[in-house]
Amino acid sequence: MVATSNSTVDAPSVPHPSGAAILAAIKAAGVREVVAVPDIVTSDGLLWPISHDPDFRLTRLCKEDEGVSICAAMSFNGTRAVLMMQQTGLMDSLNAIRAIGMDYEMPVVMLVGLQGKEPHLPPEQSSVYGVRIVQPVLRAMEISHSLIEAPGDEAHIPEAVDRAYALSRPHIFLVGRAPEAS
Repeated sequence: MVATSNSTVDAPSVPHPSGAAILAAIKAAGVREVVAVPDIVTSDGLLWPISHDPDFRLTRLCKEDEGVSICAAMSFNGTRAVLMMQQTGLMDSLNAIRAIGMDYEMPVVMLVGLQGKEPHLPPEQSSVYGVRIVQPVLRAMEISHSLIEAPGDEAHIPEAVDRAYALSRPHIFLVGRAPEAS
């Protein structure tokens, strides 16, 4: 086997966040609606448990940018929602996020799996171009975002969701390590 720059064979073992802790934090933020396009990073630890949790209503989508509109619309009646996708869908949805989230100032909260990111590296050091550019693009667009990679990172979820709804602005949680299933 030939090791590539994407190989994690010699990578140090790192702790992963708890899917159960992330879901508890989402619930603590008053979110009960989850709109999602399946993402391999978050499927086992988050999406699968959400689909079986009676506290959540899961709406599955074909296109991520549809989820931006759906989540924004839900905010009109006081419903808090989270849109789940991977970074490729985020990049496809940037114009919708710009228009709906930034220009129209709508609170769209997203959980975005960083597909292909090496667990032991920060996103901006990833060998995967699509992972490496996510944070610089979000900073350039002035979109609030934070990273969920290790146990304890979920502690800021309720505050960030509250802030997104109070300011009527988007917030993106970048999930850099697959959450462990409970």
